[in-house]
Amino acid sequence: MPLVRRVPKRGFHNRWATTVAIVNLEDLEQRFDDGAEVTPETLKAKNLAKGRYDLLKVLADGKLTKKLKVSAHKFSQAAIEKIEKTGGQAIVLPGKAPVVKNKQKSK
Repeated sequence: MPLVRRVPKRGFHNRWATTVAIVNLEDLEQRFDDGAEVTPETLKAKNLAKGRYDLLKVLADGKLTKKLKVSAHKFSQAAIEKIEKTGGQAIVLPGKAPVVKNKQKSK
């Protein structure tokens, strides 16, 4: 039997799937000062959002006591509430544009 048929096959990797970088409020609390502006660039500079990603999502794990202006592509509902409770802002950045398939025109 050929080697290709003897070697086990494992899983499937979708190369077109969007990758999401996740940042928790606890990490923002530890790394940023009060009144700071949190952007994807500042997160990369502080090694919170490593590698290549398509979307940045902020989750509400941990406490937040500092007033921050956070910019990301997505937020959890609890994260928005915690950020606004401390007097900060949650700014939603535009993500990737969805692919529009060719629509047939109606006659």
